[in-house]
Amino acid sequence: MTYFQAILIAIIEGLTEYLPVSSTAHMIFTSSYFGIQDDDFTKLFQVAIQFGAILAVVVLYWRKFFDFKRFGFYIKLACAVVPALGLGLLLDDYIDAILGKPVPIACVLIIGGILLLFLDEYFKNPTIAKEEDITIKKAVTIGFWQCLAMMPGTSRSAASILGGMQQKLNRETAAEFSFFLAVPTMLAVTVYSVFVKTYHTTELKGYELLLQRPENLTLFLIGNLIAFVVAIIAIKFFIGVIKKYGFKPWGYYRIVAGIILLIYFNYN
Repeated sequence: MTYFQAILIAIIEGLTEYLPVSSTAHMIFTSSYFGIQDDDFTKLFQVAIQFGAILAVVVLYWRKFFDFKRFGFYIKLACAVVPALGLGLLLDDYIDAILGKPVPIACVLIIGGILLLFLDEYFKNPTIAKEEDITIKKAVTIGFWQCLAMMPGTSRSAASILGGMQQKLNRETAAEFSFFLAVPTMLAVTVYSVFVKTYHTTELKGYELLLQRPENLTLFLIGNLIAFVVAIIAIKFFIGVIKKYGFKPWGYYRIVAGIILLIYFNYN
């Protein structure tokens, strides 16, 4: 992986992590275009730079995350993240096998886009407009919806926002709770990928890959910094768009992007 490739992938991660367009799909397509997707360090990098995106949410919503008097907020997040952690451990090898196949991911991108076109019309009468009114039961249900994102191309953000709106959250509250839920979810995935997971090609753990060459650690640090800065901009932009236009723009984007990528990978 070159510095240019790392910077580009990090920008893509920051832009797409919290949008309902699947950051995983975009990073996979980019690395596949460069011919580096099968490299173990690339697979680690695509997960590890999520840490920068995590910090973006914590910084933007620092009052929420560091208000230790509101213990219920932490309980909701802890309960909501359990389904994804459990299924993630069980399906990790299967997910890895799918990650290397751009065509099915492009198909999922299109299907998800079609669903987003009708999301606003289907969930018309929300009753929850703030996080304090989300019960633990609703939080866990949203956590199970988030598990749909284990299929690359689905989008963790889209799945959890869909779950939130199905549980009667309004658009902005569903999006913000999706951001909050991303923090423990992606932190757990990042820690697992760096310190626990063994990568099949090299038989090295993530931290061993980071320390294998000096430039690997440098790429990791640069990638997280870029993902952090870009994610802050993307989150503010996303909230503004859904307030004004809803989810249809993202649905159209997914469909067009999926079709273009299907054509590209079928002819290359």
